[in-house]
Amino acid sequence: MEDARAAGRRVGFVPTMGALHDGHLTLAREARARVGEGGLVAVSIFVNPTQFGPNEDFSKYPRELEGDVERCASAGVDVVFAPDAAAMYPEGEKTRVHVHALSTPLCGPFRPGHFEGVATIVTKLFALVGRSVAVFGRKDYQQWRVLSRLAEDLMLPVEVVGVRTVREKDGLAMSSRNRYLSNEERAKAGAIPKALGAAARRWNDGERDALALRAMVEAELRAVADSIDYVEVRHPLSLEPYAAGDQALVAVALRIGKTRLIDNVVIGEEPPPA
Repeated sequence: MEDARAAGRRVGFVPTMGALHDGHLTLAREARARVGEGGLVAVSIFVNPTQFGPNEDFSKYPRELEGDVERCASAGVDVVFAPDAAAMYPEGEKTRVHVHALSTPLCGPFRPGHFEGVATIVTKLFALVGRSVAVFGRKDYQQWRVLSRLAEDLMLPVEVVGVRTVREKDGLAMSSRNRYLSNEERAKAGAIPKALGAAARRWNDGERDALALRAMVEAELRAVADSIDYVEVRHPLSLEPYAAGDQALVAVALRIGKTRLIDNVVIGEEPPPA
């Protein structure tokens, strides 16, 4: 990386946990667009153990490094960094990074320690990569806000960019966890973008009551979800409950079968999901 920067090349960086799909490749292409054809684009592939809870899917999270490297090459990625856990968490390590307030709402209560694990590994990766443009998907909206705040607060030489959610033809947000869904569950999951789209259209028609928007989304999701962690309407930057403004984040987390899915839309900014 230092050699590239010394030669005047900008560095684009996309941290991932692998099992790459078109959403990830969109991030790589965005990184390329940001740094230009003469720049260097790096992708990290690391299934980070500290962001998984004891009852989550760390052990079965898909790992397909060889195929991921091929996908990266197809997207014009220059460097793939795939360390093992011992390299990122050497024996005796003690440090964790916590971003207060932004880690507390939404997924925070349902995945204790998750954002601390994310913030810790990304801080390590940012330190290794150095000055760069780091690109994240806004499907993981809270994560993007946490990492943006982290880079700013710690004065890291990293520009954190968020890219709008990449969706399947029916509007479902692309996710490595979609492969866990059966055909029947996959059909049910189509209700998620439908509910978010309905909220966006209601907003465009003038609705500004957060409780009303939340209720309509929740009603749609209860028809298909086995459980719902949350349906929230929040300020898109602070993640505090929405009170007033020209934009609002509508964020959801639910389980269909055993698969936990998240999605969101920033109404007033983004078009309704298809």
